[in-house]
Amino acid sequence: MTISSGSPATFRVALAQMRTGRSVAANIDAAAALVREAKAAGADYVMTPEMTSLMEDDRARLFDTVVDEADDSALADLRALARTFGLWLHIGSLAVKVSPERAANRSFVIAPTGDIAARYDKIHMFDVDLAGGESYRESESFVAGDAAVLADLPWGRIGLSICYDLRFPALYRALAEAGASFLAVPAAFTRQTGEAHWHVLLRARAIETGCFVMAAAQGGHHECGRETFGHSLIVDPWGRILAEGGTTPGLVIADIDPSEVVMARGRVPSLQHGRRFSLVEPAAEPRLHVIGGGP
Repeated sequence: MTISSGSPATFRVALAQMRTGRSVAANIDAAAALVREAKAAGADYVMTPEMTSLMEDDRARLFDTVVDEADDSALADLRALARTFGLWLHIGSLAVKVSPERAANRSFVIAPTGDIAARYDKIHMFDVDLAGGESYRESESFVAGDAAVLADLPWGRIGLSICYDLRFPALYRALAEAGASFLAVPAAFTRQTGEAHWHVLLRARAIETGCFVMAAAQGGHHECGRETFGHSLIVDPWGRILAEGGTTPGLVIADIDPSEVVMARGRVPSLQHGRRFSLVEPAAEPRLHVIGGGP
């Protein structure tokens, strides 16, 4: 589904920036307070960040807390919240147990009825060693997803992703080619990588696809010891930043006009100009044959 000039009118997006800790109950209370505030501000669609209900780097603590999706009280509470306020609530992600030894980093798009409209499991695992001894091995605890996911909102189609997915542009082009007008990037970017790359990557994904990009982030120092970058962003299809947060919890709000997707893609129709191509590798270097015994 693409957006035409007859699309619904502007809608209001609110990104809930959080500083998730180790108490699921406290984290859901914090998320609920931000959702209530967003509703009071006229939001139609609210996004929370990656790891909304629990930020935990210790594997044993993580698996002492996470549960199957069907038993997840945090998810049930958030679904009830969407139903109570009659808005689209996009849970950036929850850690959901899928086996005794593995969880999924799973995003949920919840309709105003409280029904789950879409689920997405993070595809790209953050297995990285950073400067200063900062190291992450997401694949030790989480199973990678294997499917790109879109959901239909009243204002157009949204493509789902989570955090480290941001560094893989082919995913976003595929979502845009499948009809996405909006791209969701809930995240818990580290301070170190966020300072270097957060803004430029989000703006690039918007420019490359002609989509609005909406990224709710974690920000600040967390109980588990992690430090995240914050700076939740809403970027328009021309790459302009419409709204930005800092490092503290709060809301980032902007009004979205879906017709801008059509205008941006009309000005630079790169989605129509993509071509398949072959890769020609460099030929082997010719050997130098020396004849005689020169100096």
